[in-house]
Amino acid sequence: MSRLVIVVENPSDWGAYYPSTQVVAARDYLREPPESGERTHVINLCRSYKYLGNGYYVSLLAEARGHRVIPSVRTINGLRRRALYGLDIEDLNQKLAQVLKGRERDSTDFGILVYFGQTAHPLLQDLARQVFELFPCPLLRIEFRRERAWQIGAIRPVGLHTLDDAQEDAFAQALDHFATKLWRKPRARRRYRYDIAMLVNPDEAMPPSNRGAQKAFIAAGKQLGVEVDPIGPNDYARLAEYDGLFIRETTAIDHHTYRFAHRAEQEGMVVIDDPASILRCTNKIFLHDLLVSRKLAVPSTEILYRDDPDSLDALPDKLGFPIVLKIPDGAFSRGVVKVETVEALKKTVAELFAHSALLIAQQYLYTEFDWRIGVLNREPLYACQYFMSRGHWQIYNHGGTGPKSGGFRTLPVREAPSDVVRLAVKAANAIGDGLYGVDLKQTAERAVVIEVNDNPSIDAGVEDAYLGDDLYRRIIQEFVRRLERKRLGVTD
Repeated sequence: MSRLVIVVENPSDWGAYYPSTQVVAARDYLREPPESGERTHVINLCRSYKYLGNGYYVSLLAEARGHRVIPSVRTINGLRRRALYGLDIEDLNQKLAQVLKGRERDSTDFGILVYFGQTAHPLLQDLARQVFELFPCPLLRIEFRRERAWQIGAIRPVGLHTLDDAQEDAFAQALDHFATKLWRKPRARRRYRYDIAMLVNPDEAMPPSNRGAQKAFIAAGKQLGVEVDPIGPNDYARLAEYDGLFIRETTAIDHHTYRFAHRAEQEGMVVIDDPASILRCTNKIFLHDLLVSRKLAVPSTEILYRDDPDSLDALPDKLGFPIVLKIPDGAFSRGVVKVETVEALKKTVAELFAHSALLIAQQYLYTEFDWRIGVLNREPLYACQYFMSRGHWQIYNHGGTGPKSGGFRTLPVREAPSDVVRLAVKAANAIGDGLYGVDLKQTAERAVVIEVNDNPSIDAGVEDAYLGDDLYRRIIQEFVRRLERKRLGVTD
């Protein structure tokens, strides 16, 4: 069971709450002799985190003792630099207008308190969560300033001793909820060489790995002395507990999966999918330019711009019909439409431009199946043929009562066409050295890359049909290899 320690500047700072043996004064914690073996979480509630002050040293020595502390020294330094990278504040002006309704029209400043990512203002809850994910700190004040529009002026830590009665109640509820998460699942860390967080989302309709595959990854980890621990979208604060992050949820840039990957990389963890791979793969326009710049074969393609409607007129002559239209960030065949007439082209383009300022138009290539070559650390891992959904031109058919997919055939990499495998590896290598699924079409004339997936499907009974449990072992073994190199200080 984990030990929870709440550190306050002075015992009087905890005067509004029930006495607890978990609460210690900063001076006592700093003088506490280092211990090893017991898993300890520290919540640092010192009045200030000023450099070389008591609060700073509490977090510094907590990390030296192997304790999990909030805020970390990294967070303290980040708050001092006021780095606001990654915050989604596009609609801040509208949200604050609603929150401030009824206040003086000439209001130019406003602030909210954030308790472990929670705020009393529902319209600003998503922003409060983002700030906490970026700067995990128990108590923060977000200050807003208005010039022409509202913007974040500052993010500052707040002392527990400054709260009024209502704020103390809100803080107590948030602390109780946060501490419950810390206690939720004790894990026997010493049984394993490494701990890997596997990010999954039980509510996802089409996850990249089904339950059988998730269990297989966990079993493979145990065989290799690695604990593979499923975590969910709400476990961001627990991320630093682990040595690695394995994302088994469909990724996107404007999504918590990217924030998880980015935070894990900042923490020095081994990450698959790493944020650079997510960035390169999840936008098809970026990916197309990358593949073309590497002189890799792709279908004939044109980029459509919302502010250039005249480019549509020349499209049928350039690509011929049918034409495949794609939004840049679609996944699992969503946002992909085949059109066969000029009228359908214009109508569909107008509809898709409502979602993106740029679209992709590609030559349609008929094949009975698509190739998927799995690539791990620049080497081919598995080969699959995905057949088109019955009565449909794609692998996935999202019409009717729900998504349906066609059949599949999994075979040894050596039995896949060598030109398909070589092209797939080259395409994956253009992205990085992680785990990728490269989709290709092979016609009588040539093989072409359709896309590279940073988060490829690995389902029990499909991609593992040839390699079986060895597929999962190889992927976990790659984590171990990278973790060992990191431990030894080896860089690529």
